[in-house]
Amino acid sequence: MTREIYDEDHEAFRASVKGFLDREVVPNLEKYDENHGLTREFWLAAGAQGFLGLEIPEEFGGSEAGDYRFNAVLTEELSKVNMTLPSCVGIHADITVPYLVHLTNDEQKARWLPKAATGELLTAIGMTEPGGGSDLANLKTTAVRDGDDWILNGSKTFITNGGSADLVLVAARTAPEKKAKGISLFAVDTTLPGFSVGRVLDKVGQDDSDTAELAFEDVRVSNDDLVGPLDTGFISMMQFLPQERLGSAVTNLAHAAQILEETIQYAKDRKAFGVPIGSFQNTQFLLADLVTRVEVTQAYVDQCVMKHTRKELTPVDAAKAKWWSSQVQSEVLDHCVQVHGGYGYMNEYRVARAWRDARVTKIWAGSNEIMKMLIARDLGL
Repeated sequence: MTREIYDEDHEAFRASVKGFLDREVVPNLEKYDENHGLTREFWLAAGAQGFLGLEIPEEFGGSEAGDYRFNAVLTEELSKVNMTLPSCVGIHADITVPYLVHLTNDEQKARWLPKAATGELLTAIGMTEPGGGSDLANLKTTAVRDGDDWILNGSKTFITNGGSADLVLVAARTAPEKKAKGISLFAVDTTLPGFSVGRVLDKVGQDDSDTAELAFEDVRVSNDDLVGPLDTGFISMMQFLPQERLGSAVTNLAHAAQILEETIQYAKDRKAFGVPIGSFQNTQFLLADLVTRVEVTQAYVDQCVMKHTRKELTPVDAAKAKWWSSQVQSEVLDHCVQVHGGYGYMNEYRVARAWRDARVTKIWAGSNEIMKMLIARDLGL
């Protein structure tokens, strides 16, 4: 079914993104694997193309598209290459940067945003803690006032871009007695004394993403590094999470659709018993099922993209898009592996890599179980 949410400007932008990926990224994928993370050359090149500044005002070096559909186009094209690219780029440009745009004063914007747009300043966001998972209201990292400064202590885990970030937006407890209403956000320079990167984590998939543990031991930050009003961090996180979850949904569908397209071609080319495996009724029925699942889900995600473009997307609808798209992706890729047979289990085949990379999408950005809780709560249950 033809999608109708994009116009000529969006498609021209898509062509620009695809050209960049084909020219400068795809030839370097093995290098990212060896590096266990995207190189700084990648970030600078993406910044030079304007891909990191879609949320950043022009006066601070960005393009401020003001239309989430451009974000979605970028995410879709990155996702067609692999899961790591939309994950790492999304954390920087689509998730962390909006906090810096909407919650900071002009001095802070001038300090951080221009280099975030060029890729000179790579960002990450520090929410998840060991033993905490999706329970953001009960985080243990603390920030204690010391004159005009704050002293941070604690740790974060599963932090995308954590091994290479120059600035980490850290959620810390500033008023323990207020519980969720006592959390604040700090932009932490990763060169500060007391900040350290622990392990770059050995994951099941996304080997080229530097997901890391972070530690804060008496890290002194200025009051000028406080992002947003004091003790409003939890509210801010809840306000920005829908965009993160929508970005996850866009990624899930674009990634699954690309691998499914390649699997359909494989079914046409691969022969068994002297005929293409796509000629078997079981394969035909399966692929018809998968294409329908992807296209029907795409219709809902596209509606969410339009809602968000108009600033109308609710947290509950974003939760629906996130959990459902990750579930559909998981089912689609599992079947794609099956269609490939034994080759589908070989790392040299793209479908095997995609299957491994995608499993985490049912966990990150809030687990699917948490998403269902939010939906059930909205039902008054």
